[in-house]
Amino acid sequence: MTQTIPDVQTDVQTDVQTDVQTDVQSEQTEVQAAPLPEEAAAWWRHGVIYQVYPRSFADADGDGIGDLPGVRARLPYLRDLGVDAVWLSPFYASPQADAGYDVSDYRRVDPMFGDLSDAAGLIEDAHELGLRVIVDLVPNHCSDQHEWFQRALRDGPGSTARQRFHFRPGRGAHGELPPNDWESIFGGPAWTQVADGEWYLHLFAPEQPDFNWEHRAVHDEFRSILRFWLDLGVDGFRVDVAHGLVKAAGLPDIGRADQLTLLGSEPMPFFDQDGVHEIYRDWHRVLAEYAGERILVAEAWTPTLQRAAQYVRSDEMHQAFNFSYLCTDWDAAALREIVDITLDAMGEVGAPPTWVLSNHDVTRHATRFANPPGSGIQMTTPGDRELGLRRARAATLLMLALPGSAYVYQGEELGLPDVTDLPDEVRADPSFHRDNGQDGFRDGCRVPLPWGGAEAPYGFGPEVGGPSWLPQPAAWADLSVEAQTGVAGSTLELYRSAIAVRREQPALGAGDGVEWLEAPEGVLAFRRTPRAGDPVVVIANTSGDHVRMPLPGRLLLGSADVVVDGADVVLAPDSTSWWNS
Repeated sequence: MTQTIPDVQTDVQTDVQTDVQTDVQSEQTEVQAAPLPEEAAAWWRHGVIYQVYPRSFADADGDGIGDLPGVRARLPYLRDLGVDAVWLSPFYASPQADAGYDVSDYRRVDPMFGDLSDAAGLIEDAHELGLRVIVDLVPNHCSDQHEWFQRALRDGPGSTARQRFHFRPGRGAHGELPPNDWESIFGGPAWTQVADGEWYLHLFAPEQPDFNWEHRAVHDEFRSILRFWLDLGVDGFRVDVAHGLVKAAGLPDIGRADQLTLLGSEPMPFFDQDGVHEIYRDWHRVLAEYAGERILVAEAWTPTLQRAAQYVRSDEMHQAFNFSYLCTDWDAAALREIVDITLDAMGEVGAPPTWVLSNHDVTRHATRFANPPGSGIQMTTPGDRELGLRRARAATLLMLALPGSAYVYQGEELGLPDVTDLPDEVRADPSFHRDNGQDGFRDGCRVPLPWGGAEAPYGFGPEVGGPSWLPQPAAWADLSVEAQTGVAGSTLELYRSAIAVRREQPALGAGDGVEWLEAPEGVLAFRRTPRAGDPVVVIANTSGDHVRMPLPGRLLLGSADVVVDGADVVLAPDSTSWWNS
């Protein structure tokens, strides 16, 4: 007997909010947000964390830029999605030379996003809904408009203010050459000369001078910043460029160009220096002063996963992003290898693995998987949209079945592709306008979300036909939250169901290992066995063909329809399914 079982999804319904504006106090507040009630220890070891890119999430005031009141109004959507925590990309005061990663004041909210009372209210509302809040922290560099840097320019060579940054005299007969050969991640030299002849280091844009972490005042300032936000109630920090704070002594030359691969295979004198670890031990002690499970998450691009694991030793950070997994193609053998390497590396230090497929810096995985293997993590070709979405759905179920914590980037639950045809004149990525840096196409994954309606901005802002800081494709009307809610087989309902099943099944997410099972070429199969409860078998068919296997048990969830034929199951191409065995 042959039976087709549709992709099983739990009945999770969410009303679409049509009004993203909330009645919030505009004045500053000293009230601290209430912490969450104590729950199971170390939630972060298996939590699902949702990344919000505030300028593209929801626009409450109608200016075309997302803001904190917009995020606050949409928190019930995230609760109903089932995630454990929300990570907010930077909303601090900033000239926005690099979308807020150039911070001019770490204790103030940029007016485009709201004010401090909006942040406090958001944290309080999130806690009432059972969501934790993680905020971005940018300690490698600040804005050139930061008070400290402006004072360094005024006080001149040899001043105490300059010692907080990396100021150096230039090379050449008249100091006309940069102090060394380091290149900026965004292209060009990593040094800019100021009016008095000295040069300052910036691994990113010239508007982002690097702090000198050899100076005690920098340490003191960031301990104070941590406590400021912890006092306001945040549950943790995602640390930007966590691998870049400490530079090699003497700032030595590298000796060649083309230094800029973030996930390179060789050490660099400006990345992953051993001195960063004492900084994070110090921060770990600061977080330990506060009740509850507060966490530190490292954005650390390291040559190996073993090096990444050093950031999450028991007295340092709690998680580190698994960029090696993000960079892996949709290929069974490659995925199995990186899962094994990850579990081994994190197991050595007792840390949970993390899994991530998309974020605000890389092409969305629905588009990456639509292109040929080896195309990289930033691209401007749309590829095969249908194939990309099918693989993206399958990859999500695989990710959510692995032991450890998973990260979801806003909009991936809608199956959004990258917008690969943005006009040059609307692009805001600073590296797009420079030579020899990153590809500069990060805007494609940052286009504002579609919430509902037939016309732009699709509920992103309060007015039909209102602005959005990046244009949204017309096809996104069919991908909106409103269009997908309650629709069997939609990507949104798949995510809701997957997160709900993951929460219900002790075998998924928790634990620290997998039991690999025999499977045909192109197929990954493994069993997760909990201490209590039923085992779960996960099968991911990464091939482009139907595959027949022995029926592993009762179907829990599938990214595509599953055909049961007697004692066998026929797996659809590019699909993942979960089974109680």
